[in-house]
Amino acid sequence: MRKITIITGASSGIGAEFARQLSKKYNDEKINDREIWLIARSEENLNKIKEELETLDTNKVFSVKTCPLDLSGEEGCRKYHDLLLREKAAGDLNIEMLINNAGFGTYGPFEQTPVEKETAMVELNCTSLTGVTGWSIEHLTAGSTIINTASLAAFMPLGNFAVYGATKAYVLSFSVALAAELKPKGIKVCALCPGSVSTNFANIASNGARKEVLHGKDPVKVVKHCLKKAAGGKTIILWSPKWKLTAFMSRFVSRYLVAWGTFKFNKRPYNH
Repeated sequence: MRKITIITGASSGIGAEFARQLSKKYNDEKINDREIWLIARSEENLNKIKEELETLDTNKVFSVKTCPLDLSGEEGCRKYHDLLLREKAAGDLNIEMLINNAGFGTYGPFEQTPVEKETAMVELNCTSLTGVTGWSIEHLTAGSTIINTASLAAFMPLGNFAVYGATKAYVLSFSVALAAELKPKGIKVCALCPGSVSTNFANIASNGARKEVLHGKDPVKVVKHCLKKAAGGKTIILWSPKWKLTAFMSRFVSRYLVAWGTFKFNKRPYNH
């Protein structure tokens, strides 16, 4: 049976780093017939990542498949389901790892950000993640792992980041509940909850007003820690001690107070 790793949002940032580290891991393990599926909208960027990964496969044990798909909303979920049906016709699938990393954020007060962009964020961050997971479950077996990229923003409502934080709160809640449901089947479910990481996130969220994430952590370390903890069955994964403290303290602070404080004092630049 084909052993498959699926990574959404794989063309850059954390998703691309997952692809790099898993490629190295598979090459070191020397287990044949593994497949890595890279899913994102940009075919050009996916092909660049594919070329990079193929140079890591010195033992020729895995293949890389690029899947240029827009996963947004129910239509995106159907496209993903169609992909699985086509691939299943060529042989049974065993998804040993599913990494739901596709998503984006938007900076700025809710009333000043485009409604279309906010609803598109909900469609990708929540609807697509749910649909991709749902269509994948029948192909998971004991030992399989799901990693959903949530955020440190999932723990408290944030002003100037309202919809993004809400979508990631959904991802965190969904992941924890799913972990409980799938544990009897031997399937692990993890929520990765990073704070600031050095990716292109801020440039997209600010519509070009902020080019780089402030105080961003190294995505290599974040992903390495995530894979280690996921293998051990950890459900909620936070790498930085500061992130862990923030998540812990969120239990004792007024949710409204945090929302008001971040709106008042934590301004996030954005271009209209």
